[in-house]
Amino acid sequence: MRAESLPADGGQEPIPTTALSPPAQDSATQTPAPVPQPRPESPYRPNYQPTLMLSGHSRSISSIKFSPDGKMLASCAADKLVKLWDAETGDIIHTFEGHAEGISDVAWSNNGEFLASASDDKTVRLWSLETYAVVKVLQGHTNFVFCVNFSPSSAMLASGGFDETVRVWDVARGKTLKTLPAHSDPVTAVTFNHDGTLIGSCAMDGLIRIWDTESGQCLKTLADDDNPICSHIKFTPNSRFILASTQDSTIRLWNTQTSKCVKTYTGHTNRTYCIFADFAPGRKHIVSGSEDMKVYFWDLQTREVVQVLDGHRDVVIAVASHPTRRLIASAAMEKDLTIRLWADESTDGT
Repeated sequence: MRAESLPADGGQEPIPTTALSPPAQDSATQTPAPVPQPRPESPYRPNYQPTLMLSGHSRSISSIKFSPDGKMLASCAADKLVKLWDAETGDIIHTFEGHAEGISDVAWSNNGEFLASASDDKTVRLWSLETYAVVKVLQGHTNFVFCVNFSPSSAMLASGGFDETVRVWDVARGKTLKTLPAHSDPVTAVTFNHDGTLIGSCAMDGLIRIWDTESGQCLKTLADDDNPICSHIKFTPNSRFILASTQDSTIRLWNTQTSKCVKTYTGHTNRTYCIFADFAPGRKHIVSGSEDMKVYFWDLQTREVVQVLDGHRDVVIAVASHPTRRLIASAAMEKDLTIRLWADESTDGT
């Protein structure tokens, strides 16, 4: 279970704003952009305020994810349950039951048809969002499954776990396509890039690896001198950078082309648990949970802590950013058991 799992600063160069934008369309079809006019500098600072508190899980929450359309939030926990919530009202929509052990991660398919959950019972379950029934039970991992994510096309699924492998699955058939001998310690996160051609993985061995989805070849390994346990990774929308959380209380931004760490973010506490980080809505900030029971926001460029959210009563293990609105969800462990939603209703910035 996630709740029970066990600094080099390469040059801090500015990140191009296009780095966090989705890949550009063919330039031949684009009209020239107008020349931007200078305007007074007044950078947007997050001003998130609490809006809703969701209660329902009876053991430590491990992962939360907004649906692709942002209307729902999925959560999973050590209580063996996946819960579906209305992101607007906070009402519970459905509880998925079936896993024999606690669940460490949950993921949405981009087409909105399925939820996947990764469990200590060594399986990944696929749940239909139309019927709420279990559609497939993916069996093959030989130890706890810790992380799961769909490919952008929703045709494939990647999972990682304590057997130190990454498995790539055919969603329609529920069968393993590839087993990657990925790491020498439990795999803590697995994710696809924007077009599904690459898979990123990280592990308790401190390494981040980038794989060719089709061939299964390891293309690149990103590593820090000290190799702190890597808890979580996420590609930027155009795949040029990877955001990585490590258990030395640091979040790093890696350039995937140069294999260099270009930014580090500190101020939070993360030495024990696999805590999620994300790009906050608007893509100008980083957001993360923390073991000091708070949620932290950093300015992507300056690395300054720009807001800290108080309210949880235990380690904030999971955060999620809404796909279109300035809305954040956070979830905490055993002594708290709540999911909190925070909204920034200010009109400045985007």
